[in-house]
Amino acid sequence: MKKKADRLDTIKIIISSKEVSSQEELLQELMNEGFELTQATLSRDLKQLKVAKAASMNGKYVYVLPNDIMYKRNTEQSSTRDMLMNSGFISLQFSGNLAVIKTRPGYASSIAYDIDNRDCKDIIGTIAGDDTILLVLKENTSRVSVENCLSFIMHNK
Repeated sequence: MKKKADRLDTIKIIISSKEVSSQEELLQELMNEGFELTQATLSRDLKQLKVAKAASMNGKYVYVLPNDIMYKRNTEQSSTRDMLMNSGFISLQFSGNLAVIKTRPGYASSIAYDIDNRDCKDIIGTIAGDDTILLVLKENTSRVSVENCLSFIMHNK
């Protein structure tokens, strides 16, 4: 059986990449990816992810992730498995005791969450938008130290 974290990541990717308008459709997509779960479990997952419904460009109500109400869906045809293999990381830039991470749309908050829950002594905290994360670094922190701490998201750029 696949792990809950993998299932939640897959749900986020499916919602971000396809217009899904019902739990039945989402359950089918998850089954196609090898997950077996009940509608009740899916409902709890959607609540945990704070998924909502919003009108798409064609007026159909579809699931959206938090802060993604106006999110433009990716039109490239990538498989969900390919998307799971990508951390979403695009770039990292430094300025003084700040750093900015650019991500694929919709990835910033989950990456920031992962950074906040790691034991990175040189990172004081994060602020995330849809595709950008601001890192506040301790004074005199080396860039190499921060890059080493963030290697878990930068590995498959």
